[in-house]
Amino acid sequence: MKQFNGNIAILGSGNIGISLAKGLVKANYAKPGQISLTRRNVDHLSPFAEQGFVVSGDNAAVVATADVVVLAVLPQQLNQLMDQIRPAIDLKKHLFISVASGVSCADIRNKLGAEAQVVRAMPNTAIAIGQSMTCIATDQASAEYMEEVTRMFETVGAVVKINEDLMTAATALCACGIAFFLRGIRAASQGGVEIGFHADEALKMAVQTAKGAADLLLQMQSHPEQEIDKVTSPKGCTIAGLNEMEHNGFSSSLIKGIKLSAQKAGALYTKE
Repeated sequence: MKQFNGNIAILGSGNIGISLAKGLVKANYAKPGQISLTRRNVDHLSPFAEQGFVVSGDNAAVVATADVVVLAVLPQQLNQLMDQIRPAIDLKKHLFISVASGVSCADIRNKLGAEAQVVRAMPNTAIAIGQSMTCIATDQASAEYMEEVTRMFETVGAVVKINEDLMTAATALCACGIAFFLRGIRAASQGGVEIGFHADEALKMAVQTAKGAADLLLQMQSHPEQEIDKVTSPKGCTIAGLNEMEHNGFSSSLIKGIKLSAQKAGALYTKE
């Protein structure tokens, strides 16, 4: 992979920010010295300073030396962060990448300047192992910047470009979705315990079965129902189990949960 030549500031180095930094280095997209990490409590970043990352508690200072600025704080903290960094911003130089839920590119440009180049990105926690599903969108950032953001997040998983009005939906399906699928795996493992397996055995079986199901769809490029048909024989045990789950609202509850998460994600940011 072609290495990035500039400097990257990741403001708000929690799980997503740190995982992104690690992924960029692991993929040789950037060297640790090119990446600045900020956090209120800088002591939490000391292990990363030892690895060569630049760590700081001064958001404006690291923005002044950066080319790419990743806004990785909670939506509720974003306005305060933007107020802090505004004096250090060079609109002709900086590319802003926001991973804050429910905050539009226009919201950020209203705070930082109408000319700001802003791209929204919504990864999930599988970014920590290079398996994130990241959706990206913009309202007016250049094609060159979109290409660079795509290249950056492809180092930590798969990337899909979507219309910005779908970003809140992407948050529910992909970011919140990790928790939904994990809960499904946990439920399957609990069912395994009830039918006779030890907890550790049941969990291993459920995890590998879920992974196999996902890989089947990815590698075979097939639809879930096509693969389901292969294991549902007439009067068989699989269709009996599936129908019992559906009678109890399995698909419906998942759909409703995704819809509710999307509504909640869209209301996290206060513009004032």
